[in-house]
Amino acid sequence: MEFEAVIGLEIHVELNCATKMFCDCPNRTSDEPNVNTCPTCLWFPGAMPRLSQEALEKASLLCLGLGATLQARSAFDQKVYYYPDLPKGFQLSQAHLPLSRGGGIDIADEKGISKRLRIHHIHMEEDVAKLVHEMEGRRPISLVDFNRAGAPLVEIVTEPDFRSPYEAMEFLKALRTQVRYVGSSECSMDNGTMRVDANISIRPRGTSQMNTKVEVKNMNSIRHVGDAIAYEIGRQSACVQAGESVVLHTRLWDPDKKATLPMRAKFDGPCIPDPTVPVIDLSHAWIEKMRSLLPEMPGTRAKRFIAQYGLTEEEAAFLSSDPEIAGYFESLIEQGIAPRIGMHWLTTQLIPAVKERRQELSRSPVTAARFAILLKMLARDEINANAAREVLVHLFDSEDSPESIVSTLGFRQVSDPNALDSLIDKVMAAQPAAVADVRAGQGKAIGFLIGQVMQASNGKANPKIIRELIIKKMEARV
Repeated sequence: MEFEAVIGLEIHVELNCATKMFCDCPNRTSDEPNVNTCPTCLWFPGAMPRLSQEALEKASLLCLGLGATLQARSAFDQKVYYYPDLPKGFQLSQAHLPLSRGGGIDIADEKGISKRLRIHHIHMEEDVAKLVHEMEGRRPISLVDFNRAGAPLVEIVTEPDFRSPYEAMEFLKALRTQVRYVGSSECSMDNGTMRVDANISIRPRGTSQMNTKVEVKNMNSIRHVGDAIAYEIGRQSACVQAGESVVLHTRLWDPDKKATLPMRAKFDGPCIPDPTVPVIDLSHAWIEKMRSLLPEMPGTRAKRFIAQYGLTEEEAAFLSSDPEIAGYFESLIEQGIAPRIGMHWLTTQLIPAVKERRQELSRSPVTAARFAILLKMLARDEINANAAREVLVHLFDSEDSPESIVSTLGFRQVSDPNALDSLIDKVMAAQPAAVADVRAGQGKAIGFLIGQVMQASNGKANPKIIRELIIKKMEARV
């Protein structure tokens, strides 16, 4: 029997607000343990939560950026359960009246066919505290860090539209890009600002039945999400083929063993309306104000790049996949750099150099203004491509201007035919075989001669002028 997977995702995204969801404590989870706390986020009895305006705005922008419909009325509930990282016994979440419904993301599946992956709803909730497990001598102990308690989250709950690990991974990549564009979160699985749970079941291919699902947690990269889903599909298929039942429960992904391991029985506590946080009523005018704050989204931006700058679909998709890269590219264009030149040097030289140094493009010392000056010098033939790459390296380590670096290190290109004439004569005299090959129509031979002249000039000669002069000399001798 052939099976197909039915997969839904639950994605927790931590909002990059200055403060926590219901108090004024700094939203900095990586500080020293338990320094960003107050009676509200320590969950003392009688402390009154106050919803953060910034959290509501950033959550709303995230919803709109994913094509969801903001609800005119939403409210918080008490999601009742006890765990050491939630000692008050309930979590403030939106179980019955979520902030938004609908939305979705279009991806291309494994066959390149466009597919819409729908979002069921998006709701706000507070994060729980963090358990820190340590060893005291030979006895394990668990400590609680409340810096994360009350951090503002949204949970994105999808429809069970996914049929493969690939689709889940592509969805998460696209979602991460969309959320970063609106500026609501960094969406870093490495840093815990995006966390993903997957609900996976299988059924005979061609049927529409919904079978028992298994939830998988503890995946800290998009690659791990795909690996965990693939493993779980195989595990459940083997169970069914062996005549065993798939049991509803929660599992953990172990990246070292590359396997899912049982964690606990699946338990959903009751949700009751919370009386302390007022109902959220959003006016049509407020919703439209939030919509007006949305930036140009990546899909729209990519189409504009194709139409406006003549880029290919692949080039436009890459440049628009990150708001920093897209913004940097357009800054180059605004400073007079030809689109294709800017795209080529940005993607093949600058971005790899930034990654190699583990920097962020927006914080790199190679600003768009400095990089544009370098590319203009290249376009004017003041330097050649090899020199431009050398200057780029120095721009990371020096505050000097590109012009100053070129002058100081002697990178300026020699384009004067009179200065190159005798050098070319010497090379042609020393390479009679290559000269004969050029006359015989062997195209590679002229490249060899150009390389020899470049070497003789210590890389300073203009290869375009060299080519022109060699061709003229050949024609004159004929």
